[in-house]
Amino acid sequence: MRTFSTYGPVNPKDHYVVSREVELADFIKRVKQGRYIVIFAPRQTGKTTFFQWALDALAVDTAETYFPIEVNFEVYEDYIASDFYASLYKRIYEEIKCVFQKRGTAPSEALSQFLEDTKLTDHVAMLEFFQEFANFLGAEKLVVIIDEFDGIPSDAMRGFLRSLRSIYVHRSMRKCPYSVGIVGVKNVTQLNLDRSISPFNIQDEFTLPNFTLEQVRELLTQYTDEVGQSFSPEVVKSIHRQTAGQPFLVNRCAQILTEEMDIPKDETIQMAHFSKAHAEILEENNTNLTHLVTNVRRDPRFKNILMEIVSYERGVRFSLRQEIISELATYGVIARGADDRCEIINPIYHYCILQTFRPIVNGLEKDYFPEDTDFPDYLTPTGQINMELLLDNFRDFIARVGFRILQVPETRKEYVGQDLLYIYLDQFISLIGGTMYFEVQTGRGRMDLVICYNAKKYIVETKIWEGPRSYQSGKKQLAVYLKLEGVSDGYYVVFDHRAESEPRVETETIDDLTIRSYVIPVVQEAPSQQL
Repeated sequence: MRTFSTYGPVNPKDHYVVSREVELADFIKRVKQGRYIVIFAPRQTGKTTFFQWALDALAVDTAETYFPIEVNFEVYEDYIASDFYASLYKRIYEEIKCVFQKRGTAPSEALSQFLEDTKLTDHVAMLEFFQEFANFLGAEKLVVIIDEFDGIPSDAMRGFLRSLRSIYVHRSMRKCPYSVGIVGVKNVTQLNLDRSISPFNIQDEFTLPNFTLEQVRELLTQYTDEVGQSFSPEVVKSIHRQTAGQPFLVNRCAQILTEEMDIPKDETIQMAHFSKAHAEILEENNTNLTHLVTNVRRDPRFKNILMEIVSYERGVRFSLRQEIISELATYGVIARGADDRCEIINPIYHYCILQTFRPIVNGLEKDYFPEDTDFPDYLTPTGQINMELLLDNFRDFIARVGFRILQVPETRKEYVGQDLLYIYLDQFISLIGGTMYFEVQTGRGRMDLVICYNAKKYIVETKIWEGPRSYQSGKKQLAVYLKLEGVSDGYYVVFDHRAESEPRVETETIDDLTIRSYVIPVVQEAPSQQL
């Protein structure tokens, strides 16, 4: 039986796979046009599998004859340039022999002698090799895919790219390679090493996107067709919504549901199952989330920009010309939203980012509740959460601790209100055995916390005050989301950092939905600074 794979490359024989027919057709079209292509996608998005499929498709093309080879630069990072070229040629030679073996043929005696005699010492020798090799190809077109290009030695990169550029632009001679695919570069713009003349300004950028909802459905349907166990439509949508189609996370979620939870195969996978699988992903150290955490910690500036994105509706303009934006996009942390603002890629990443940057201890834990109350007091006799009472207490908690919220370590004061609410609710949910996760509708500015307990869903939206219009529009946004989730009551918490802010609590009916709103002032200065 096939499985959902969380390591690559994958193949249809052993794994459930997304065919990516549209993307594959687009890529092959560019190859046939002789493009030199940079394939850009963060790690664990299926790049290696994708280009292997492309090479296989070219190998069996009957309209034209292609000579496809692949090489991998992953091990070369610490090489000097001369050793890199010597080893690279061995790999190219082996790939050429492999193509002939797959075809059941052998290279001519002249070609065999040429390959035996060739030695690569630098980028010029590589250029001359390709020029000579073209003479043996006849009508065939050499296609080269380079995986893990980031591993190329730094002292070899400039000359290597210049040689490829020279082959591409000198169309008077037969172009060989006919098409090149460079896979895994940090960013296309980072290939431009000179301020004046780029060594590789002829690239055609190809972005491999995450799975669409339809592709997630395609993946899960393969399992259903093979095993007979189905996923409820709500589960399919939730998997896509929480992962935004990130291939590793989609497969990991499916892996937990089908292999690790012991759900009877004659039982449909329902939202209660998904909630448990989702909670497990949020807390585990899988390779994808470990990479995420490592990457967002690389630069102290990342914390500030990410918190700005998730906390303010005005957001941050997405521009790859900004180094910090470009790097976070390269790592697959943020993307361009529909309004050209930065968005966190998916709610799971959103959750992990807040977990990464929140302090382990904030110093206010003992002040969450008055002395005569504790978390269990916020459950009703019927076993439901009394969200109104719980949030009323949080409002009172902020007033009780006053300026001390400014002393929370490792937290900028404009984000402290949202951080404290998140920690407060997270601790409560952990103690009563519920689950909590994010639903990021716009990807920035608002944080929808979804709490599940005893088969009931509670939704809390938080924002930072950005004016009366934004405050009112937030209620309408929450109403739309409540309808989408089939929930009749919602909670809206806005933190007001203005010096003259006033607390506010109001309960309204919007489109037959009940919304309880809080405006909570956040102290700006300690008493000694106010004098």
